[in-house]
Amino acid sequence: MSIYDFQATTIYGKPVEFSEYRGKVLLIVNTASKCSFSSQFADLQKLYESRKGQGFEILAFPCNQFNEKEPGSHSELQEVYQNEHGITFPLFEKTDVRGPSSLPLFQYLTQQAPFQGFDPQTKEGRFMDSFLRDKHPEIYADDGIKWNFSKFLIDRDGHVRGRFEVTTELSTIEAVIQSLI
Repeated sequence: MSIYDFQATTIYGKPVEFSEYRGKVLLIVNTASKCSFSSQFADLQKLYESRKGQGFEILAFPCNQFNEKEPGSHSELQEVYQNEHGITFPLFEKTDVRGPSSLPLFQYLTQQAPFQGFDPQTKEGRFMDSFLRDKHPEIYADDGIKWNFSKFLIDRDGHVRGRFEVTTELSTIEAVIQSLI
């Protein structure tokens, strides 16, 4: 099984078979426009612009599961992502990314790349670890997505090559992306 066995629906309502991305390096991200981590959009967009021509795609999946930081309809989200954040990479329908109602794609991703913890060497990593253990132990307890802006890196053959939590610096991820391009 690989990523190419899945499909999802774009924010515009168009079903997409992931086999359309065969041969590309993918970064799959669950997003939320009202999250304090939404500042990552700017760096994600820069990364997308610099690597798109090298067979790289970012696929964004808005999610409202973490402190309800992604309210609004699909049309409202389109506007926010494009006009407020300048996003040009593919945007999919708002979806659940953890639990029994999660998109099968995210069930697969978390099975392939279980949670490895937050980096205790960083302030952000220590904060997220403490925050989730104290406020959301049910989220911390399993391998599911922990928060908005979790990222999964997929190689050109459709295999999961890494999972990066919200607190991972994009420069760390970019180095791995470069090795796959």
